[in-house]
Amino acid sequence: MNQSSNGRIYDCIVVGGGPAGLTAAIYLARYHLSVLVFDDQASRAASIPVSHNHAGFPNGVSGEELLARMRTQAERYGAYVRYCQITELRKRGSLIEAMSAIGHWRAKTVLLATGVINRRPQMPAAVHDDALARGLLRYCPVCDGFEVTDKTVGVIGVGTRAFQEAIFLRSYTRHLTIISCEDKPHLNETQISELQETGVKLERGPVSSIEIAGDLLVINTPDHRLFFASVYPALGSDVRSDLASRLGARLSREGCVSVDAHQRTTVSGLYAAGDVVQGLDQISRAMGQAGVAATAIRNDLCEQVLRAVKEAGRSQMQLGRPAYHLLLR
Repeated sequence: MNQSSNGRIYDCIVVGGGPAGLTAAIYLARYHLSVLVFDDQASRAASIPVSHNHAGFPNGVSGEELLARMRTQAERYGAYVRYCQITELRKRGSLIEAMSAIGHWRAKTVLLATGVINRRPQMPAAVHDDALARGLLRYCPVCDGFEVTDKTVGVIGVGTRAFQEAIFLRSYTRHLTIISCEDKPHLNETQISELQETGVKLERGPVSSIEIAGDLLVINTPDHRLFFASVYPALGSDVRSDLASRLGARLSREGCVSVDAHQRTTVSGLYAAGDVVQGLDQISRAMGQAGVAATAIRNDLCEQVLRAVKEAGRSQMQLGRPAYHLLLR
């Protein structure tokens, strides 16, 4: 069934239901702005079995629980959440229209919080998800390197990305192996020398299969059958910045959305926060950026109202704070 805003213009549409998008929704709703969140249920945070480095949860919290709490909080203050994917953004004068397979909605501003998608190693989806849930497969050494302290750890990948991930993990464990996902590891002599000096092993690829054996993850190569307590795929990720680029926003060389200090993109009315913006891909950073973006949106909308009042010949001094809040709503 086709749906739309039926003429309603929201103050902000948030595209993305992860930590950044939901944090922004909480802030925006508490600024008394009308907020519509689109969640395609593809947030990387949802796949986190337990996060132990999120402040305020000394015993850890699952990604699903964290997101559920944030959705409840956003909705409590008046934000609306819809579960569908936005496929296109279009400029309509001073407004931005968000398009989906089931309808379209208009807003004065849009915040992109679409994140990134991890590139997975080649393995059956069921095995992947089971390994991820059990901590046998991990994607973020910054998040959970502590959990693999002194354990046998593998890094799947090639080149500088695999090298850097292994060197980072070396501060947690000496039992570390890079397994090439191709015939050659694509490392230069300096990198190979540093790996040797720090005791990181190199295993010739490619990886033929990955399986679970008891409490270990097994990686099969042409030469060996390798057993690890945890494995990190160092295969990179794909930035979900297509909506921004098609609208004309500038991207970085890596494909991230370029923003200023207040999370504004190069397109008027379009903001971005979280992993879709270049930086450390961490929940805490995404939430911080979302707070900055939401506050910028609120302030920018207020400035628009005050300019309109000035142009209409009314004195700015006649407007107290409650007055221009009412004009925005």
